[in-house]
Amino acid sequence: MDVIATAGHVDHGKSALVRALTGMEPDRWAEERRRGLTIDLGFAWTELPSGRTVAVVDVPGHERFIGNMLAGIGSVPAALLVVAADDGWSAQTAEHVAVLDALGVRHALLAVTKSDLADPAPVLADVRERLAGTSMGELPAVAVSALTGAGIPEFAAALERLLADLPAPDPTAPVRLWIDRAFTIKGAGTVVTGTLAAGSIAPEDRLRLGDRDVVVRGVQSLGRPVERAQATARVALNLRGVAVEELSRGDALLTPGAFRSTAELDVSLVGAGEDRLPGEAVVHVGSATVGARLRPLDGAVVRLRLETALPLRVGDRLLVREPGTRRVLGADVRDVDPPELRRRGAARQRGAELAAQGDATEAASADLARRRIVRTAEFTAMGWTVPDDADEQGPWLLAPGLADALAARVPDIVARYRTLRPLEPGPPVEIVRRALELPDADLVRALVRQPLALRDGRVVDAAAELPPEVQHAVDAVRRRLAEDPFAAPATPDLAAAGLGPRELAAAVRSGQLVRVAEAVYLAPGIAEVARARLAGLPQPFSVSQARQAWGTSRRVAVPLMEWLDAHGITARQPDNTRRLR
Repeated sequence: MDVIATAGHVDHGKSALVRALTGMEPDRWAEERRRGLTIDLGFAWTELPSGRTVAVVDVPGHERFIGNMLAGIGSVPAALLVVAADDGWSAQTAEHVAVLDALGVRHALLAVTKSDLADPAPVLADVRERLAGTSMGELPAVAVSALTGAGIPEFAAALERLLADLPAPDPTAPVRLWIDRAFTIKGAGTVVTGTLAAGSIAPEDRLRLGDRDVVVRGVQSLGRPVERAQATARVALNLRGVAVEELSRGDALLTPGAFRSTAELDVSLVGAGEDRLPGEAVVHVGSATVGARLRPLDGAVVRLRLETALPLRVGDRLLVREPGTRRVLGADVRDVDPPELRRRGAARQRGAELAAQGDATEAASADLARRRIVRTAEFTAMGWTVPDDADEQGPWLLAPGLADALAARVPDIVARYRTLRPLEPGPPVEIVRRALELPDADLVRALVRQPLALRDGRVVDAAAELPPEVQHAVDAVRRRLAEDPFAAPATPDLAAAGLGPRELAAAVRSGQLVRVAEAVYLAPGIAEVARARLAGLPQPFSVSQARQAWGTSRRVAVPLMEWLDAHGITARQPDNTRRLR
């Protein structure tokens, strides 16, 4: 399906042309038919001769209903500009064209209607000349008469060519459906409609609405149920668990986690020129309309503070209207999570930075460099594409080169910590995280490089030595154990050598001793030595037999046997004997 929206002055024949094309009445309200003008959005659809289906959003042309017009055209990829041959270009035509130009609409078709009442050629020439300098450029044009049917086949053919040139929407993109109508159907409940510009929606999909999730009960497109609606399409969604009173035009249904709602953003105004910018404005995006305050940064770059947060992304095109005037400006979203501007001159510097950025790839790299570390999901929800040279660590995204720069600081952090606490092998991971100002302790793992290592929740230097006096005492113990592996020194002997609880713990952390029990310390590799001697015993064996095989006392044998049990080397039997696993 393709979707196109009308634009043009009131009573220039937009609705009549839609009726002639589709055979449907786009005006939904009796008041609209009685007064002969479109007040709210109308919808109609048809199948063109090629088999292509087109849905038309018929917007009001009266200046009093410009907000409704913007709600209808905001999500639509192409426009049908209608100008009457007997009236020509008007102030309202100019306003609608200004809106299309500000939105950056490039795909459009000009229809000069009521060609049975006046020669359409002068109007065709005049309007095409006026449009040449807009985003629509040299657009195709046809003359038609909805009353006589003259030119309708040519109009349908021109529409076919326009739609064939539209860029293909992304069916895998996240959904952001701006609601333009919400109502209740008896027996079904709450129904909303909108133009699906990207992605797809199916029954039982879960979408985000404000601060909660809602479930899609059913999907209709062009008046009939569908298993899945795929962009571009006009859709009606039956929602579960939400009352119609809780909805309004401008609300958005979103793929959960794919968008970031923001009330403060930096934008570049399009067509601002040297004119004075308004301090207050009305911002339109999709079907939403919110008030905003503008703070100039530098040149055409401004900061918008919205009265209501909206789900926006970098690259979105907004429409900014100055209250009380016909002036409209386009605004390209540059940042949906901008930095605070506290220092003198910060606003101008920020504006200059944004103005100097090149394409989207360069802008994404610059934003990541400013943030340094950000969650990947949050970065993409802002609308950025992850730069190729970015460093992904689990759920986190690091600016290029940042991991190496931070890793280079870790050895100094470890060395300073050990200077203050020489009996500890290194700082806890949390200490390193705080020193590096990391948002998550898991990031420390990516920054630990040899000869540093992570051990027992600390960053340790594998080559680091114990204090000289402690090392001397540990060496003496290890020489004794080399002669007799099971001759664990008694606590008084250890204390006399200067090895108290802290010194022994440091020796264990450095891997030079093994703590079997509170008062039993043996050399590394004791498990293999103990197992080798037990292998020569008949299985199962008693603790007494193990003690004799090891040639040690019960003070050492009993806790060593329990330690071997705990490490899965031996298995305790119901009669308290053991056997090797």
